[in-house]
Amino acid sequence: MEKKVLVVDDEKLIVKGIKFSLEQEGLLVDCAYDGEEALAAVQANSYDVILLDVMLPQLSGFEVCSRIREFSDVPIVMLTAKSEDIDKIMGLEYGADDYITKPFNILEVKARIKAILRRSGKRDGGDAGEKKLSVGDIRLERAGRRVFLKGQEVNLTAKEFDLLELLMTNPNKVYSRENLLNIVWGYEYPGDVRTVDVHVRRLREKIERNPSEPDYIHTKWGVGYFFKI
Repeated sequence: MEKKVLVVDDEKLIVKGIKFSLEQEGLLVDCAYDGEEALAAVQANSYDVILLDVMLPQLSGFEVCSRIREFSDVPIVMLTAKSEDIDKIMGLEYGADDYITKPFNILEVKARIKAILRRSGKRDGGDAGEKKLSVGDIRLERAGRRVFLKGQEVNLTAKEFDLLELLMTNPNKVYSRENLLNIVWGYEYPGDVRTVDVHVRRLREKIERNPSEPDYIHTKWGVGYFFKI
């Protein structure tokens, strides 16, 4: 089945260039030029990846990202014209999975999207052991990529799910931040280990009774993180 990408940017020449380049790779590409149009497109269609500019009319990219996360875990790559770390971390805080700083090389964009699709394909097509994992109050369903806490579904982003799945599948194994970055985000990901810290904090806020005193995702000081059973 052909993969579908939504490209969102108010600069039409940028959108046109990205659309042309991705279509050369055999991808289906929809376009949106402001935040409201982007949100409507995501509500009406199913996408495999969203390329989302931060600076948009109507609704900012951060607002769009945050609203999408209320109903979807589709991978979101933010495009930002600013290179300051705070902007990148803000994007992750709002639920983004990745970011690319403008001006960018279109080859980098293609490589990043193809890497996301490759990892998604492995998740969808592979059978990695048990279909369900249950620890304490948490139940993780691999096939549907769903997580339940005390029977209530928890809305996780794609990367939050990948992180939790990895840690739950390998209980009590300590992963360094660098290892988690390489396994969950991929070796080609240019971000730093603070990306992992942000996602762990968000994950704890969603699944822990007290995020500051976690029952499940623990910190091994000076080393990394592990899932305790």
